[in-house]
Amino acid sequence: MIQNKSKVSVYLMYLFLILLAVICIIPFYMMIINSTRSNVEISQGVYLTPGDQLKANYEIILKKVNIWRGFLSSVIIAVPAVLLSAFFSTLTAYGFAKFHFKGKEIFFWVILGTMMIPQQLGLIGYYDLCVKLGLIDSYVPLILPNIANASMVFFIRSYIESSIPDSLIEAGLIDGAGEFYIFNRLILPLAMPAIGTMSIFTFIYKWNDLINPMVLLNSSEKFTLPVVISNIRGLYETNFGAIYLGVAISVVPILLVVIIFSKSLISGLTIGAVKE
Repeated sequence: MIQNKSKVSVYLMYLFLILLAVICIIPFYMMIINSTRSNVEISQGVYLTPGDQLKANYEIILKKVNIWRGFLSSVIIAVPAVLLSAFFSTLTAYGFAKFHFKGKEIFFWVILGTMMIPQQLGLIGYYDLCVKLGLIDSYVPLILPNIANASMVFFIRSYIESSIPDSLIEAGLIDGAGEFYIFNRLILPLAMPAIGTMSIFTFIYKWNDLINPMVLLNSSEKFTLPVVISNIRGLYETNFGAIYLGVAISVVPILLVVIIFSKSLISGLTIGAVKE
């Protein structure tokens, strides 16, 4: 009897997970379907099968915007931002996790406090600073702020404290290794599950960022993919099929990153879930 109840609960759990997966997949499926439909067809109703307007929608996109230039601009911004964020956030997290200095906890909580401040709140001041430094219409102000990533520092610090013993660092110091050698050769490789997890979230955030490029970039050839897609919408006419296709193109890199680094994502999110 107990076994039957256990089996029923397992089946119900799998049924719930399958239902949840279907709910998650439906928006992506409808996005792909609508990208193959015309504006008239989309306004008439919901379709579950692909249409024959994919090429026409793609030609509309090429006529209105340079989507592949926007794709390249997003790559130029997102990849260096992720790399800088991963390195410097891990370095900061290592300092807070393994070094002891006066006011360490206060500084750490101040860094965490910056997570509570909406980014949009400081956008005007940041724009004014970029104007004074001559950085407007440049990729630099969209990349450099990611050096300070409070959420990544918090997550990686927790991982280093729980998973990397002090004895390993002490062994390196006894062998004559310097602090940066220990960081680059020991801490970085061992903290990769946490770094990979947060790097995925950082990449998704930078790839989908709309407001910052829209404010800081003036040249159309430097616009990122979200800005380019927003420009597909016309002043007097909106072609939803072309917009859906543009969004589908922008989602592909995110899906590839998540699929390729899914193992790192899962291992990072389950840190501390099992006690040995």
